[in-house]
Amino acid sequence: QVQLVESGGGLVQAGGSLRLSCAASGRDVFNHNVGWFRQAAGKEREFVATVAWSGGLPKYGDSAEGRFTVTRDNDKNTVYLQMNRLIPEDTAVYYCAARWVYTTGYSFTNPRGYAYWGQGTQVNVSS
Repeated sequence: QVQLVESGGGLVQAGGSLRLSCAASGRDVFNHNVGWFRQAAGKEREFVATVAWSGGLPKYGDSAEGRFTVTRDNDKNTVYLQMNRLIPEDTAVYYCAARWVYTTGYSFTNPRGYAYWGQGTQVNVSS
């Protein structure tokens, strides 16, 4: 079992920055890597970024590449999403999710591969 709690959303002007946090808890935390997704109104859930607790290069979706950075703090069981140069199109509910490290059949970009989800945090970017 893994519990996830996001925080850090809010309203920001275009060009600004926000840092989202995802605090993970539960006995299986380190068997589940954390990914960030977002869902804008009327759109499908979209992969943003993921990072492994064990290290290795983070992976990003097209919309995040070059502007967002995902990091982890294993001591705090927390994954962060630093979002810079925000644009109105980044407006969405942002979710963190946990994917069992041995998951097969679904790419890390597919929300179906993630077993646990946080409640989401709203990000609004004004023009």
